[in-house]
Amino acid sequence: MTNPPTTITYSSVVSRDSVRIAFLLAALNDVPILSTDIGNAYLNAKPHERVYTTAGPEFGAELQGRSVLIVRALYGLKSSGAAWRAHLANTLHQLGHSSCLADPDVWFHPARKPDGFEYYEYVLVYVDNLLVLSHHGGKTIKALQDFYRLKDGFAVPTRYLGAEVKRWHFSHDVTKEKWALSSAQYVKEAVKNIEVFLKSKERKLYPSNQPIHSEYCLELDITPYLDDEMTNFYQSQISILHWMVELGRLDIYIQVALLSAYLAQPRQGHLEAVFYIKLP
Repeated sequence: MTNPPTTITYSSVVSRDSVRIAFLLAALNDVPILSTDIGNAYLNAKPHERVYTTAGPEFGAELQGRSVLIVRALYGLKSSGAAWRAHLANTLHQLGHSSCLADPDVWFHPARKPDGFEYYEYVLVYVDNLLVLSHHGGKTIKALQDFYRLKDGFAVPTRYLGAEVKRWHFSHDVTKEKWALSSAQYVKEAVKNIEVFLKSKERKLYPSNQPIHSEYCLELDITPYLDDEMTNFYQSQISILHWMVELGRLDIYIQVALLSAYLAQPRQGHLEAVFYIKLP
C-alpha cells in the first residue's frame, strides 16, 4: 500500500529509430545480431521505496493480517520499471558498457574482430528484451546469464517488438548481410482480428481505397457515443494503429493522429473510421 510515485516511473524503451540505425551499423560493419529475453525481469530488482501490504488468507493462518514488506519490484508497481532499468544499467556498467547520450537505452562497448577491425558492440534494451550487435554476441549474452535467467537462450531475431526482422545478402557481396524491419505480419494479424470481430457482429469489412473518406469530418460526427466496453475496444485499436505507425506505416499517420483526439469519448462513426483504415 503506497502512493504512486510521480518521478520514478521511467522504463527502458529503446526507440525504433535507434533500432533502425543499429541495423544499418550491423550491415556496414558486417556484425551479427542476436536477441534474448530476460525472464521475470522486474523481480531481479529491489523497489526504490518501502512497499508493504496486509497478508490475506493465501499467506496462511500464521501470517494472515500481518504487514508484509515487499522486497522485490513486483509487476504492477508504478516504480518497478524504473527499478529494473536501474538494476540492468548497473549490470551493463559492470560488463564495461556505456549508455548512449542520444538514447540512454542504447549501450555500447569498444570491441575488436579477430582480423583487428575495431568497432562498437551495441546492446539495445526494451524493458526485458535485448538486441546484441557484436561479433562476440554469444559471449556477451552468456555474461548476462551470470546475472539473469534468459527465457529461451538467444538466437538470431526473426521478430522484434511486433515487427518482422528480415535479413538478406548484398548482391555484390554474398558474405555480408543487411537487415530490415517489416510491419507486414503485424498488420495482417491486426486486420484479421478486426475481421473476426466484425464477423461476430455479423458484419463484413468492405474494401476501401483510402483510410478515411474525404467527405467524412471527424469533428462533425453526431452518431451515438460508444458505451464503456466499445470505448475500451476503440482505445485498444488506436494503440494498435499507433504501433503500426511506429513500425513504418507512415501513410496512415495523419488519420491515426486525428482519431486519437477522440480517445476519451469516441462515437460510433469514429469506430467505423478505424475499421476503414484499410491496410493493404
